[in-house]
Amino acid sequence: MPFDFSGKTVLVTGGSKGIGFACAKAFLETGARVAICSRAQANIDTALTNLPGVTGFTADLCDAAQAAALLDQVETALGTLDILVNSAGAAKRTPPEDLIPAAWRAAMDAKYFSTINILDPAIKRMVARGQGAIVNIIGMGGKVAAPVHIAGGAANAALMLATVGLAAAYAKSGVRINGINPGLTETGRVQEGMRATAKAAGITVEEAMTDSVANIRAGRFAKPEEIASTVLFLASPLASYINGAILPMDGVQNPVI
Repeated sequence: MPFDFSGKTVLVTGGSKGIGFACAKAFLETGARVAICSRAQANIDTALTNLPGVTGFTADLCDAAQAAALLDQVETALGTLDILVNSAGAAKRTPPEDLIPAAWRAAMDAKYFSTINILDPAIKRMVARGQGAIVNIIGMGGKVAAPVHIAGGAANAALMLATVGLAAAYAKSGVRINGINPGLTETGRVQEGMRATAKAAGITVEEAMTDSVANIRAGRFAKPEEIASTVLFLASPLASYINGAILPMDGVQNPVI
């Protein structure tokens, strides 16, 4: 059954690259009015050359004021927000010996607050209207502690709790909020992570990639389009009774519940 989001307004944060870009493209193909945001105008400009009809905005979502202003801009340009996909932000992978309080705080800003700062005003508007869907793209680092991703994983874990907690708080409002935990996916962000993993292990990036694939029972990295398809499902009426769920998508690399 093909998805149809005609007439719906969708905001994809971090929509200029990787999974966010794949989500924006997928929603566009279903007839939605789509907005993306990035901190860098250059990234927006590049993305829009491949996303005709999408509207782009620049905003640093670590800043709550910029996040609130972004929401106003989107609704002014495209209409009432129906669907929010949070794909912005990723904490820098840091070896444990290099962790200092500032690195922990930076990780929370990069992943947790870059989501919360836009999610908070958006969900309150959706609740007031009695409808809406939010999908947070989080990451398996919040469930499985990796040595070079402790601070970022802590931010992911906090975001998972916020996702489920808000779903419970607003369950009767007509607004649904779910999360996806992608594993290793074919994106530039994962390539950066591989470099950090390789450095910590004293191996080459190619060796780190080979070792990582060997640990994935599916035998490969995910494709961004596969994550995007799941986002569309969770945002659609087909998932009308799914709320407060955190869905792993890591190729059974980590068989945990």
